[in-house]
Amino acid sequence: MGVIHRDLTPENFLLLNKDKNSPLKSIDFGVSNFYKPGDVFKDIVGNAYYIALEVLKRKYESEADIWSIGVILYVLLCGVSPIWVGKILISL
Repeated sequence: MGVIHRDLTPENFLLLNKDKNSPLKSIDFGVSNFYKPGDVFKDIVGNAYYIALEVLKRKYESEADIWSIGVILYVLLCGVSPIWVGKILISL
Protein backbone atom coordinates (compact mmCIF):
# COMPACT_ATOMS: atom_id res chain seq x y z
CA MET A 1 0.00 0.00 0.00
CA GLY A 2 1.23 3.50 -0.81
CA VAL A 3 0.15 7.12 -0.84
CA ILE A 4 -0.76 9.19 -3.90
CA HIS A 5 -0.41 12.90 -3.07
CA ARG A 6 -2.45 14.31 -6.00
CA ASP A 7 -1.49 17.96 -5.36
CA LEU A 8 2.26 18.21 -5.79
CA THR A 9 3.40 21.81 -6.32
CA PRO A 10 6.59 23.65 -5.34
CA GLU A 11 4.69 25.18 -2.43
CA ASN A 12 4.04 21.71 -1.03
CA PHE A 13 7.72 21.01 -0.39
CA LEU A 14 9.66 22.43 2.54
CA LEU A 15 13.18 22.05 3.87
CA LEU A 16 13.30 20.68 7.41
CA ASN A 17 15.82 23.31 8.53
CA LYS A 18 18.36 25.83 7.17
CA ASP A 19 21.25 23.36 7.01
CA LYS A 20 23.01 22.85 3.69
CA ASN A 21 21.95 19.18 3.55
CA SER A 22 18.48 19.64 5.00
CA PRO A 23 15.95 16.94 4.09
CA LEU A 24 13.12 17.91 1.76
CA LYS A 25 9.65 17.22 3.16
CA SER A 26 6.35 16.96 1.32
CA ILE A 27 3.38 18.67 3.00
CA ASP A 28 -0.37 19.22 2.50
CA PHE A 29 -1.82 15.76 2.13
CA GLY A 30 -5.39 17.12 2.09
CA VAL A 31 -6.40 15.38 -1.16
CA SER A 32 -4.01 12.44 -0.87
CA ASN A 33 -5.20 8.85 -0.82
CA PHE A 34 -3.90 5.44 0.14
CA TYR A 35 -3.75 3.11 -2.84
CA LYS A 36 -2.79 -0.38 -3.90
CA PRO A 37 -1.11 -1.00 -7.27
CA GLY A 38 -3.81 -1.06 -9.91
CA ASP A 39 -6.20 1.29 -8.09
CA VAL A 40 -7.70 3.85 -10.49
CA PHE A 41 -8.82 7.31 -9.37
CA LYS A 42 -11.49 9.39 -11.08
CA ASP A 43 -11.88 12.66 -9.19
CA ILE A 44 -10.20 15.80 -10.53
CA VAL A 45 -7.97 17.30 -7.85
CA GLY A 46 -4.73 19.27 -7.82
CA ASN A 47 -3.32 22.48 -9.23
CA ALA A 48 -4.08 23.17 -12.90
CA TYR A 49 -0.43 23.97 -13.73
CA TYR A 50 0.88 20.67 -12.35
CA ILE A 51 -1.99 18.26 -13.03
CA ALA A 52 -1.45 15.20 -15.24
CA LEU A 53 -3.55 14.86 -18.37
CA GLU A 54 -4.85 11.51 -17.11
CA VAL A 55 -6.43 13.32 -14.15
CA LEU A 56 -8.45 15.48 -16.56
CA LYS A 57 -9.58 12.30 -18.31
CA ARG A 58 -10.75 10.98 -14.91
CA LYS A 59 -8.75 7.77 -15.13
CA TYR A 60 -5.38 7.87 -13.39
CA GLU A 61 -3.10 5.98 -11.06
CA SER A 62 -0.18 6.96 -8.83
CA GLU A 63 1.91 7.92 -11.88
CA ALA A 64 -0.02 11.21 -11.96
CA ASP A 65 2.30 12.36 -9.16
CA ILE A 66 5.32 11.65 -11.39
CA TRP A 67 3.90 14.02 -14.04
CA SER A 68 3.54 16.74 -11.39
CA ILE A 69 7.14 16.22 -10.25
CA GLY A 70 8.27 16.51 -13.88
CA VAL A 71 6.49 19.85 -14.25
CA ILE A 72 8.05 21.06 -10.98
CA LEU A 73 11.53 20.09 -12.24
CA TYR A 74 10.87 21.85 -15.56
CA VAL A 75 9.91 25.05 -13.73
CA LEU A 76 13.03 24.80 -11.52
CA LEU A 77 15.32 24.32 -14.53
CA CYS A 78 13.70 26.71 -17.04
CA GLY A 79 12.02 29.30 -14.85
CA VAL A 80 8.68 29.03 -16.67
CA SER A 81 5.82 26.58 -16.75
CA PRO A 82 5.75 24.22 -19.76
CA ILE A 83 2.15 25.35 -20.32
CA TRP A 84 3.46 28.69 -21.57
CA VAL A 85 6.25 27.22 -23.71
CA GLY A 86 4.64 26.55 -27.08
CA LYS A 87 1.40 25.60 -25.34
CA ILE A 88 2.79 22.07 -24.92
CA LEU A 89 0.18 20.84 -22.46
CA ILE A 90 -2.73 22.53 -24.19
CA SER A 91 -1.85 20.94 -27.55
CA LEU A 92 -1.74 17.46 -26.01
